[in-house]
Amino acid sequence: GRCLDVHLFRIVFTKSMKELYRYLQKCVEGNREFNIHVAMKQGIITSGLKYALSTGNWGEQKKAASARAGVSQVLNRYTFASTLSHLRRTNTPIGRDGKLAKPRQLHNTHWGLVCPCETPEGQACGLVKNLSLMCYVTIGTASEPLKPFMMLRGMDYLEEWDPVTNPDATKIFLNGVWVGVHREPGALHEVLKKIRGKENTLDASVSIIRDIRDRELRIFTDPGRICRPLFAVDTDPKSANRGNLVVTRDELERLKSDRDIDTRGMS
Repeated sequence: GRCLDVHLFRIVFTKSMKELYRYLQKCVEGNREFNIHVAMKQGIITSGLKYALSTGNWGEQKKAASARAGVSQVLNRYTFASTLSHLRRTNTPIGRDGKLAKPRQLHNTHWGLVCPCETPEGQACGLVKNLSLMCYVTIGTASEPLKPFMMLRGMDYLEEWDPVTNPDATKIFLNGVWVGVHREPGALHEVLKKIRGKENTLDASVSIIRDIRDRELRIFTDPGRICRPLFAVDTDPKSANRGNLVVTRDELERLKSDRDIDTRGMS
């Protein structure tokens, strides 16, 4: 939502600046004094935002044909279930007239993220989907504090890396940007996983992926990623609970009775 708001505000603000430029140009050509109250038409921004929210056409009013339709909708309030369904609905931007089967079919990557049952009948079947109940969309967190944190733990900046002397270093990507390399990626990977979800450290929604084959460590903190909960399994070879869930039945009972539990080692 934030990205759409910024995009819309940029459009209406640019339009307002163009109007201001035209007014100033006329004043210069006519040798007249500037009047800032006349020059700044605040109604342009207000009316542009109101138009987009009321019609759902995200863009300029004059360019309605090229604007994105259906971005904002009236929330369905018939029942609680219908409201929940409407809030978690996704729309594939493909024409309804085509008889293509592939975009409508379930895909393996939908597992745990998209409801396999809830979709309308008719032309929109398979194109309008619903997020699963436990799935959520990330709102994003700041990525800048991660750079000095990784620097203190052995990361070399890309500008300082010499591929001749250190050809086997693992590349580190932060939100798709190559920020540096690391000689011991396994240790850094474990440290990042340990602090994830802890108070005043990494947010629980931060994605940390280590690709051993391509020698890459990818970290994502950006908004708009679809996440789902996973069961944490104890993989420590020395642990007596190896192969079983980290969370125990006693801890589940504590959660039910709303009591504090020790969450160390669960992330």
